[in-house]
Amino acid sequence: MVAARDTGGYRVFTVRDTGGPDPGGGQFYMLTAERWGVDGGRPYLPRAFSFATAQRGERGVDLGFLLEAVGPGTGVLANLEPGDVVELTGPLGRPFSPPRELNPEAAGAILVGGGIGVAPLAVLRAELVGRGMPTRALLGFRDRAHSGGTELFDCSEVRLASEDGHAGHRGYVTDLLAVLLEGEDAARTAAVYACGPPGMLEAVRLMCADRRVACELAMESPMACGYGACFGCAVPLAGGGYMRLCVDGPVVRGEEIETALVAGAGH
Repeated sequence: MVAARDTGGYRVFTVRDTGGPDPGGGQFYMLTAERWGVDGGRPYLPRAFSFATAQRGERGVDLGFLLEAVGPGTGVLANLEPGDVVELTGPLGRPFSPPRELNPEAAGAILVGGGIGVAPLAVLRAELVGRGMPTRALLGFRDRAHSGGTELFDCSEVRLASEDGHAGHRGYVTDLLAVLLEGEDAARTAAVYACGPPGMLEAVRLMCADRRVACELAMESPMACGYGACFGCAVPLAGGGYMRLCVDGPVVRGEEIETALVAGAGH
């Protein structure tokens, strides 16, 4: 591990991938700490994380991950120190699509993040700015203790929402999205990208479907392998059957899936 720092109620730690390719926004890595070890004879599985920053240097790609310590696995990762070794596999999965691939009439992108789900949207925003595509970021948090990462966006086009009212609009981030999608013109030229808790993603999916707005969701589901072998991350498709988020996602089109309310997922 290269470095670590706190941001609000979350923690950012940076690791160096010395041999992997450059990742695309929305992809993920399977991570485990070398000193994680075994607890009571049961080996820990690696954890799937979207990355929040990626910087190519002479020695490899420095990858920044945003996390919250919510259990023994994330707790160990949150307490890593510079010099600790992290094993990672990736980049894995399907990245976000360019706005005009999502919607040929797209005049800009709207990024909707909730909680720890702001991480992959920070990467997407940097990619879109590099292409000259206008972006607006809407970030929502439950409360002050479950917030952070806003500095990763480093721009004026960020609006905040918080359920407890500690920052920005008092309420849900989807309230802000509804305002931006008002009017036929706004909906016709929008491309929406979202990552966050399942309830937020489902609200975004339904809102975009109702307004016929193209959207992509970066979803989360329990993963044991990252390669499609375990089927732990299967989610129902709109037309029947299932997709595996680790290989067919984690970024999915809103119209592809039956629901974003996937059992076992959450932030």
